[in-house]
Amino acid sequence: MATTLVSFQINADPPARLDKALSRDVPEEATLSRTRLAKLMADGCITVNGTVAENPKAKVAEGAMIEITVPVADESHIGPEDIPLEVVYEDDDLIVINKPAGMVVHPAPGTPNGTLVNALLHHCGDSLSGVGGVQRPGIVHRIDKETSGLLVVAKSDKAHQGLAAQFEKHTVERYYQAVVYGVPDANDPRLRGVKGVNFESGNIMRITTHLARHKTDRQKQAVLFQGGRHAVTRSRIVEAFGTPPVASLIECWLETGRTHQIRVHMAHAGHGLVGDPVYGGRRKLAEKAIGLAGIEAVKAFPRQALHAAVLGFEHPVTGESVRFEAKLPDDMQALIGALGQGKDV
Repeated sequence: MATTLVSFQINADPPARLDKALSRDVPEEATLSRTRLAKLMADGCITVNGTVAENPKAKVAEGAMIEITVPVADESHIGPEDIPLEVVYEDDDLIVINKPAGMVVHPAPGTPNGTLVNALLHHCGDSLSGVGGVQRPGIVHRIDKETSGLLVVAKSDKAHQGLAAQFEKHTVERYYQAVVYGVPDANDPRLRGVKGVNFESGNIMRITTHLARHKTDRQKQAVLFQGGRHAVTRSRIVEAFGTPPVASLIECWLETGRTHQIRVHMAHAGHGLVGDPVYGGRRKLAEKAIGLAGIEAVKAFPRQALHAAVLGFEHPVTGESVRFEAKLPDDMQALIGALGQGKDV
């Protein structure tokens, strides 16, 4: 197996543990994360002053000579597939994709192929420098199968580490557009009684709860106020549909990023997404308010009406601030068009 050798010395005032010292002092250009270093140590690939390092908790002195034998990235066990992709941006370190609804991001038991990762392995080919020791794209965030829109994927270890850190710190800019039942307006007295819902200036609805797996349905997320993981979603009305309004296009942005967060939060507020089979439900809308075209469009819409429209972050290698936008897909534009017609004349 081909390998590369990374050599360096431990700097002054090393941390108490070897693994932390390695993570601090390993050359940046080696792009070795703490997780990757731990695996290399477990595999016997790290020496300290010529002796194989086995204990990550061991002490290490200033000036100790470290040598790390890094295997060249293996090929992924996931196969490449020639699936068309809409590439919004690409360079040596990352790629931004406008994912269509219906595409799963990563292979799983129920979807072993036909995924975004399969498509990226074919598209990127030899340009993947390896993530975590495997020649594969680095998935740092996901959007649901039936959600369309922007997704950034790392092509190198350095990009993977930098992007993952930004998502962990919640510094990535993410805006979504959704079509929901009703109108989440501050003047609605019902919303004042929904726990976790309040309004900020500019008629911005802020939903603050905890989220965790549902106790009986493991495919769903549930709103909690103790336990689970902290989650914050903000939204504003872009356009209301009907007379009186019975649906609306909203813009949402995330302070946190949890599984199904927008879908479950909007349902909690009583404004589930049109087409969402899990949280949105099927609601009867008045034909007098929305017209026959609107009624039929809502009934026929086959997925949750949710699109990841804006993605902004600091490029993990160049440090440049980048921001990408993707217009609404055709199916959501058609839905909005039908809702905007009002009642038939």
